[in-house]
Amino acid sequence: MKLDEIDLTDLDFFVHGDPLAAFRLLRAEAPVYWHERKPGQGFWAVTSYEDALKVYHDPTTYSSERGMSLQFNQGGTENGNAGFGMMMITTDPPRHSRIRQVINRRFTPRSVSVYEPHIRKISAAIVDAIIEKGECDFVVDIAAKLPTAVTCEMMGIPREYWNMMFELTNMSIGTEDPEYQQGRTARETGEAAQAQVFSYFSQLIADRKNNPGDDLVSAFVHGEIDGVKFDEMEVLFNCFLLIVAGQETTRNATSGGMLALIENPAAAARLKADPSIVDTAIEEILRYTTPVTHILRVARHAAELSGNRIRAGDRVVNWNISANRDDAAFARPDSFDLTRTPNDHLAFGHGEHFCLGANLARLELRVILDEVLRRIPDIELAGPIERLRSNFVAGIKHMPVRFMPKGTTAGEGPGTAPRLSSK
Repeated sequence: MKLDEIDLTDLDFFVHGDPLAAFRLLRAEAPVYWHERKPGQGFWAVTSYEDALKVYHDPTTYSSERGMSLQFNQGGTENGNAGFGMMMITTDPPRHSRIRQVINRRFTPRSVSVYEPHIRKISAAIVDAIIEKGECDFVVDIAAKLPTAVTCEMMGIPREYWNMMFELTNMSIGTEDPEYQQGRTARETGEAAQAQVFSYFSQLIADRKNNPGDDLVSAFVHGEIDGVKFDEMEVLFNCFLLIVAGQETTRNATSGGMLALIENPAAAARLKADPSIVDTAIEEILRYTTPVTHILRVARHAAELSGNRIRAGDRVVNWNISANRDDAAFARPDSFDLTRTPNDHLAFGHGEHFCLGANLARLELRVILDEVLRRIPDIELAGPIERLRSNFVAGIKHMPVRFMPKGTTAGEGPGTAPRLSSK
């Protein structure tokens, strides 16, 4: 493989190719590389950990207001989206931090810890639903269920709409995947998903104006910045962000984490035998799977990055998947080491835009993996996995698994391992 043969915009390469090998070459030969396979759609591919940190920690130079990914920013100065500058993920300081403050208290470690008993109850019910069958689609039947339930509950969305939100999230992220396109173009798929999400939230927002609750939608509806309330489009776009991001990262980390544990039985056995390593194990799962493959920025002005001249308006893409495998930052980066420390990975980004829901995602990941490993210790693959056609998220759409059918008694008991409890 040569540098000019690498096409990071080829989505099929991320499904059927070896992107880790491509990133290994880029880090070695051109860690900041001008990648232009189609005229007018070039970008700087930032693949080293050190350079990615520089971009993340310099919002004055590298703006978030032109979109968060290549999927939603196809290049060209005319390209835009009505949500840019409205959603937390596509705003710059100081407004970005002020928007976060409206809901930030819901995601502090102390606030999140209160949810654990309820999250355990949901997780137990998820495993109860499949444990007698002896087989299931791990993604659809397990990994997706918990973040969908938790996110919808936090947003005050009634249970009868949860499956719709799951399907619309798939469409929103999987605009380039035939399974979710269903004969539409990528643009049509994304627009259809957004229209349906906005239609639903418009009704929910109208209700929360007169009937506020202790939920995230109400927090945005009645929230203020410097005494000024959000307009309805700002509320809609941030609700759209929360419902998609709240499901996607945790689902993919759970699926990818379980796949890594199945493929590394010694690591899985150690985790089952020694639950005290769960905190470092969760961080390693996040580093190793890197659910969000890349994050995009746009240069506000001319700059220099590791000897490369960045022009004003250039797209600069941090490839988290590569930075998290950089041997300059991580010893034996391709090894799945559940006791790795330190492990300051970029799975949740870094700097101003560090993932708001990171604490919640870690808790969900720990609890659902605990429930599965204790109650279904013999889980194994039952067929090929199907990956999402995307270079934005490391998504697994389907992962058939099998195990010995068991009873539905949750909690401690014969055949269950000790709980994975955080320190």
